[in-house]
Amino acid sequence: MDRAWIDGKATTLKSAILEAAKLLGAGHLPLIAGLGTDVAGTRAAISLAKRLGGVVDHMHAETLLRSVDVMREAGVMLTTPGEVRARADCMLLVGPAVAASIGQIPQVLAGPTGAEADGAVRRIRWICPGRSATRPFETNAKPLTLGSDPADLPVLLAVLRARLAGRTVTGTARSIRATDRLVADLAKAQFGVAVWSAADLDPLSTEMLYGIVSDLNARTRFTSLPLGPDDNALGVLQVCGWMTGFPMRTSFGRTHPEHDPWLFDTRRQVDSGEIDCALWISAYGSVTPEWASRVPTVVLTGVGSSTRPLARVTIEVGRPGVDHAAIQHVQAINTLAWVAATKPSQAISVAKVLFDIASALPPVGG
Repeated sequence: MDRAWIDGKATTLKSAILEAAKLLGAGHLPLIAGLGTDVAGTRAAISLAKRLGGVVDHMHAETLLRSVDVMREAGVMLTTPGEVRARADCMLLVGPAVAASIGQIPQVLAGPTGAEADGAVRRIRWICPGRSATRPFETNAKPLTLGSDPADLPVLLAVLRARLAGRTVTGTARSIRATDRLVADLAKAQFGVAVWSAADLDPLSTEMLYGIVSDLNARTRFTSLPLGPDDNALGVLQVCGWMTGFPMRTSFGRTHPEHDPWLFDTRRQVDSGEIDCALWISAYGSVTPEWASRVPTVVLTGVGSSTRPLARVTIEVGRPGVDHAAIQHVQAINTLAWVAATKPSQAISVAKVLFDIASALPPVGG
């Protein structure tokens, strides 16, 4: 059964869609944000933004764009979970957030199985794991660590790269010995891979880590596997790329797409009062912005959300891969894939809601 609310009061889905179209259609600069949806929902959201002359942004854009910016400026060497599984004899985990992300692809933690691995036992090293050092691992496969406090991560990456280059560094004799042991361990890898979550690294640390991977390739084979945020962030990034030529944080305010990571940041636009209405999409859960009570907002939230935001219009939508089949980014294979519904229901999809909202808007030029 469809569930919808206007100003917190239950209503029909049709009434909610008409109210959403009225609100968004009257806006001078609508914001379509959150974007926690599958490929079909993302395509519909971008098409709606183009129709409205609005801005598109993802709830995890700040985290995701850190890696994208470094890729554009400095280049990067990447691999896939399958290659890690088959070939990597050494894994360098970086930061505490990787524990939660790597739990979604546990097969990469298993030892190499490919012909090139030659039965080698995989070595796992972890820089600044925080309190999560043993979480993804079996008791007999705990990794060796360097540092612990995540706040020390930028410094340790800088020290590691300096020692890789044979440069002198300051520090205790014990810490320098530990770093040198890690350098020697990484350098003897036949196929090493650095794995991390973008949530742990600022842009300079990300660039430093990519530089470490590049430096190691002067001695051996080393590559990287950055793990993306949740809510299909990497899938949304790809759809934005092929539909606009840019990542998220792109505006259609002047009809053609314009990308600016600062200018079209959701938080900045809300705080400055530049947007006058918003559409927030969180189909994978119930993540909603606290500013939904300050800006006239339409919220599309996943089935089972326990709380209702103080939004102008709220519509409950199906969860991709749960309530309905979807095409989305799958971490285990690091690409877009079709995912069957695990608990099929009649809940309406984000794409269908957005199509109906677009259909209820006045004709262009009308």
